[in-house]
Amino acid sequence: MKITCSQAELLKGLNIVSKAVPTRTTMSILECILIDASASDIRLTSNDMEIGIETIVPGSIQERGRVALDAKIFVDMVRNLPNNQVTIASDDRFQTQIDCEKAHFTVPGKSGEDFPYIPVIPRNIPVEISQFTLRETIRQTIFSISENDNNRMMGGELFEVKGDKLRVASLDGHRISIRNIRLKESYENTSVVVPGKTLNEISKIIGGSLDEMVQIYITENHIIFEFDQTTVVSRLIEGDFFRIDQMLSNDYETKLAINRKDLMDSIGRATLMVNESDKKPIILNIHDQVFNMTISTFRGNFEEELTMMKEGRDIMIAFNPKFLMEALRAIDDENVTMYMLTPKSPCFIRNEGEDYIYLILPVNFNAG
Repeated sequence: MKITCSQAELLKGLNIVSKAVPTRTTMSILECILIDASASDIRLTSNDMEIGIETIVPGSIQERGRVALDAKIFVDMVRNLPNNQVTIASDDRFQTQIDCEKAHFTVPGKSGEDFPYIPVIPRNIPVEISQFTLRETIRQTIFSISENDNNRMMGGELFEVKGDKLRVASLDGHRISIRNIRLKESYENTSVVVPGKTLNEISKIIGGSLDEMVQIYITENHIIFEFDQTTVVSRLIEGDFFRIDQMLSNDYETKLAINRKDLMDSIGRATLMVNESDKKPIILNIHDQVFNMTISTFRGNFEEELTMMKEGRDIMIAFNPKFLMEALRAIDDENVTMYMLTPKSPCFIRNEGEDYIYLILPVNFNAG
């Protein structure tokens, strides 16, 4: 095999596919990145057997072939090469030479035939959304995925298509994050659970263009994301997602509208009193048109009063400040509306059109 491509394009491709190289594996071939120049394109591929990524690198092929190179060494070498044309050549024993200007590396490779290829999956009609929408939707929901491995379903996100609507949801037992997206076309109803790891990696490599689209193919066992010159194939989490509709409610006794940035800034000041090991809640005392926030820790006390618009009953309720802050960060609106029923019932943050819904469970507190 012998190929030539620019250092910048090669590094870009390596940065994309390296997201699917496992950090720990008993199969040494999976620690490699495959260079496949056996056809008309230069393709880079990685695969950890749960998620596989393939991307096309522009360049020229002088001799067709394929070789697998250790991912860490390969990426480090290319990153440190001059910004010029790179030539990669391997012999029949897979010894590989990488040349750029006066820099020359020679490294051992492995047979590309031994590399586990991304499965060829029959494609149906893809769901199309913009790269910007997909990236933002992941950002606005991924934080609610559980870090506990005991429940695999909580380690993924629901992707549910109904006609011209896509619902993406995640939960971790303390909160739920939901985004509802209107699609340009109508599609057959389907519902799958996508691993959080897959979505995390996609959010790192996808562009933010409103004009460039992502094609999403959903099959029985896999989900495929295609964008630019990159394909991401991931296994799905088997099973039925939680019945989140049963967890949602429109009942409330207290409704308040408050400036999002003011509330975030106040929570930020309050959490200066909390160290990472503390489980101290922030207490919200909502009475008349006054929004009073307090927190007490071994470091001291904090109190602040904010302006709001309130309908309904007064209430005193407490939350994990991290959960409240993460939901607020995911919202782009200037003001947010919060709905509360009792101090022990979930709080809902949602807009009028329910483009987003965030459910946060309150915590017990001592009113002192």
